[in-house]
Amino acid sequence: MGKNPREFGEITDSWNPITGCLHGCVYCWARNYAKRLASMGVEPYKTWVFEPALAEWRLRGKIPEGRLIFVSDMGDMWGDWVPKEWIESVLKVVRSKPRSKFFFLTKNPKRYLEFENRFSDNVMLGVTLETNRDYELTMAPTPRERYEDFLRLSWKHKAVVIEPILDFDEEFIDWIYDISPKVVYIGYDNYGNKLPEPKIAKTQILLEALNGTTDLRIKTIRKAWYEN
Repeated sequence: MGKNPREFGEITDSWNPITGCLHGCVYCWARNYAKRLASMGVEPYKTWVFEPALAEWRLRGKIPEGRLIFVSDMGDMWGDWVPKEWIESVLKVVRSKPRSKFFFLTKNPKRYLEFENRFSDNVMLGVTLETNRDYELTMAPTPRERYEDFLRLSWKHKAVVIEPILDFDEEFIDWIYDISPKVVYIGYDNYGNKLPEPKIAKTQILLEALNGTTDLRIKTIRKAWYEN
């Protein structure tokens, strides 16, 4: 898989020029957090809560140098509802900051393809892929659609986020191999949603299959909520 996987380091900062999401995932932590921020009077959440919004003033803010910055962790800036102009305004800032590195994450990777020639080398593109099965827990594209669209993307810095992990079939491992990501994040749900999780033994098999083939970043690993 990708060479020199640690070149992007660890995520240390977040930057939210575009917020909000319409995927409606039942396990979304960001939607609940946005409601808290709205109740505290924090913009743009006070006005928009979790509806899509462009915080233009954040485009002019200071960007830390030499760090890996998670862009729009409080939403999905690659949703079909996001205007192309909003995305381009963010990428323009990213291209102007070559000393910083930026991590994008989406459940709608087909939109990456629209901007494939607009990404700079300081960008890592990620997809959330919790499973290969469609549990209908979100209005986002199905896992298979995400996998196929991300596979079409010829970008050298790719990441797969398997969080919160959901029960999966054997082909799921092949999907990750096919994508050949530089980084894979794996973790269980942290918010007590009682999701259809794999047993810990099955997750350990997945971890063993990926260990040594990618930069494996292990988050919360525990027994499934229904295991003793």
